[in-house]
Amino acid sequence: MEHLLQLIKERGPLTGKDFVRETGLDIFEAWQFCASTPAVITSIVGRRYLRLDQKVEAYARLSPSIMREFLNYMVIGSASQEQAIKKKASTINGEIAAISARKIALARDTITRLVENHRSGPEISARSCFIIAGDVVFGMAHAEPRPESSTGELVRGSDLDIITITDGLSPVLTEELDSIIYREKYSLLMNPASKEELDYLIKDLELVNQQLKFDHFKAMVASKILAEGQYLYGSEKIFNRVKELIRLNAVAEKIAILEEKAILDRKHAEAALLGAPKTADREQLMALFYTTEEKEEIF
Repeated sequence: MEHLLQLIKERGPLTGKDFVRETGLDIFEAWQFCASTPAVITSIVGRRYLRLDQKVEAYARLSPSIMREFLNYMVIGSASQEQAIKKKASTINGEIAAISARKIALARDTITRLVENHRSGPEISARSCFIIAGDVVFGMAHAEPRPESSTGELVRGSDLDIITITDGLSPVLTEELDSIIYREKYSLLMNPASKEELDYLIKDLELVNQQLKFDHFKAMVASKILAEGQYLYGSEKIFNRVKELIRLNAVAEKIAILEEKAILDRKHAEAALLGAPKTADREQLMALFYTTEEKEEIF
């Protein structure tokens, strides 16, 4: 333990990822040490937010996971490094905010170009609203290389989640819009200069109305995404209508209840992980430490 404290004093402040790299410790053991040692001062960067996960009770968990938060968003130091810890945390905060803003700008520029270059651009923009969602809206985007799920291609961090809501857009134009966005998705993914993952959905206002009933898992996910989403491009009238439907269906209140549960579960998970005996079931512990999707990824 003493040699770890000495390393922190000499090399700190460090992120969790830096600490693991410097010490060679297992990630879980490194987190346990930092979270349970009084002489280690930690500062959490960014924010935690609700994510719905069908594999957990009541679907509610917090993101980032404990592991990802430790690696990317925890600054570690000693008592004598308090000001340096604050400075490093502020720098990281600025970096993730800049990444988020850059990704939102890329999404907006991409959609604007695609629609305005289409022969029916004015009609598409009048009858469609493009909404940006995902971790970028929380100012929590990252740019760490990670594999894209369908191709395995490495992409630059957080994907661009775009939800398109249409109202009265013809089936022909809807299909054409789908086609041009899909081609752009492939281009952004394969272009070495971008390597961005664009995820998108197109749905009409009638389907949105049904999903906002919040009565099954997929509807809950769709509702949460729309509630958090920010206006990107297109019809502000449709955007305002969606937000009004969200209000009428009390979606924010339902999300708040789930978030309260997720916060409580995180506290219980951290306590269980810190108090776990050496003989504890490793697989059960890791289910609390990170999500299934993060098994092969370190962000």
